[in-house]
Amino acid sequence: MRDVVIIGSGCAGLTAAIYAARANLKPLVIRGLEPGGQLTLTTLVENFPAFPKGVQGPELIELMQSQAALFGADFVEGHVTRVDLSHRPLVVETESETLETRTLIVASGASAKMLGLESERKLLGHGVSTCATCDGYFYRGKEVVVVGGGDTAAEEAMFLTRYAKQVSIIHRRDQLRASKIMQDRLFHNERIKFVWDAVVVDILDVGRGEVTGVRLKDTKTGDETIKECDGVFMGIGHSPNTSLFRGQLEMNEVGYLITHDGSKTNVPGVFAAGDVQDHIYRQAITAAGSGCMAAIDAERYLEEQGTGNRE
Repeated sequence: MRDVVIIGSGCAGLTAAIYAARANLKPLVIRGLEPGGQLTLTTLVENFPAFPKGVQGPELIELMQSQAALFGADFVEGHVTRVDLSHRPLVVETESETLETRTLIVASGASAKMLGLESERKLLGHGVSTCATCDGYFYRGKEVVVVGGGDTAAEEAMFLTRYAKQVSIIHRRDQLRASKIMQDRLFHNERIKFVWDAVVVDILDVGRGEVTGVRLKDTKTGDETIKECDGVFMGIGHSPNTSLFRGQLEMNEVGYLITHDGSKTNVPGVFAAGDVQDHIYRQAITAAGSGCMAAIDAERYLEEQGTGNRE
């Protein structure tokens, strides 16, 4: 029987593990299908406090995990295949074992939607990005493209105009899906250009290990052209990793878990932290903060229930 099981090993899950371990709750962290979360796909992180020269994303995750382990957190590889939150104790199943726990912290994150190109995968973190707030600073005075036509793409493009000399929005249709107010901002920004009726079919140049341009296909004529650029930002949204919890935890129309009074979900003893419930900020520091909240909420829940294995 565990006091705390944490699903996910990104900033939220690892911060929750640090706090729960320091409270002598001996948390178990299930690392998941994407161990370390989206930070492991990022190179230099310059906006996380206490690293004035920046820190590599994978290194930051490794430091957090080492800190959690130092205080007594346990880690298991693999991912969760099933949960049963309908009775006590809560049941969490992985490919190899069935776990019982008094509290559960869901920090399974959200995955950025991608185009599915091989070149995209190879250049991720080397000119291909899913986060303008994280990486926009590296494109000062350069030309970048944003793929998408909704609010996510619009927000990415607007942020990038702070640094890039030109931002081109590539959209498969001839009109945006973004909200009217966001469209007005885009159309009135002289640094933003539009490439209509086009899809990205390849990203150049894998051989050089950096982005030099994109190959575009006209959705009406089928013609292909190459547009030179220094960076590619995916603005086609995120998918919260919450399919396991459908029918058990409350979520909004696109699948983000709904929390109240801090990190509490609709099921007592189940808490959510990080990008799995945050579709607004999606930053490493906000994920870490919500992981702290979830651990404290779990500790208080155990105290109220008069349970726990703390010595």
